[in-house]
Amino acid sequence: MQIHSIRRSIILGSAALALAIPAIAAMLKTDAAKSSVSAVFQQMNVPVEGKFRKFNAQIDFDNAKPEGSKAMVEIDVASFDLGDPEYNKEVQKKEWFDAARFPKASFVSSMLKPNGAGKFDVVGKLTIKGKTADVRFPLTLKKEGGNQVFEGTLPIKRLAFNIGEGEWKDTGMVADEVLIKFRVVTTQ
Repeated sequence: MQIHSIRRSIILGSAALALAIPAIAAMLKTDAAKSSVSAVFQQMNVPVEGKFRKFNAQIDFDNAKPEGSKAMVEIDVASFDLGDPEYNKEVQKKEWFDAARFPKASFVSSMLKPNGAGKFDVVGKLTIKGKTADVRFPLTLKKEGGNQVFEGTLPIKRLAFNIGEGEWKDTGMVADEVLIKFRVVTTQ
């Protein structure tokens, strides 16, 4: 009787592993050289765009069942590049990203809902500077050669994440609205 239970457990365990393997195979590889994440904001009514030079995107996407797909993006906030070494140093300080205490920002999806051909609504949690908020944004998916390209814009309010403390809370100098733009190019 006990041998039968052990054999049954091994068979069930093997079947579970076999079912898990296709899910792992669906993980897409990010082409970092072709991918980008940036933040666009207004400073004294002038648009400014800074790029995050280091980030990691893990996307498990199934074309047949997109609603079961998952995504996780982790951004190295110290890699934020405004095109000037002094500005780059400034945004790492406590008043802005506080990169010493909060080196990473992240997004984890909780739902991907189809919304027409190549269009999706994404819901998830965004964490910046130790603050987490529920977010929702549109996403487009298109093919470029053998690659899949995920693109979108996530609007946020910087003050909701304590980005710009002290004198920088004044939205007359730096607007509260920030657009996080991304383009993630993946291969199977």
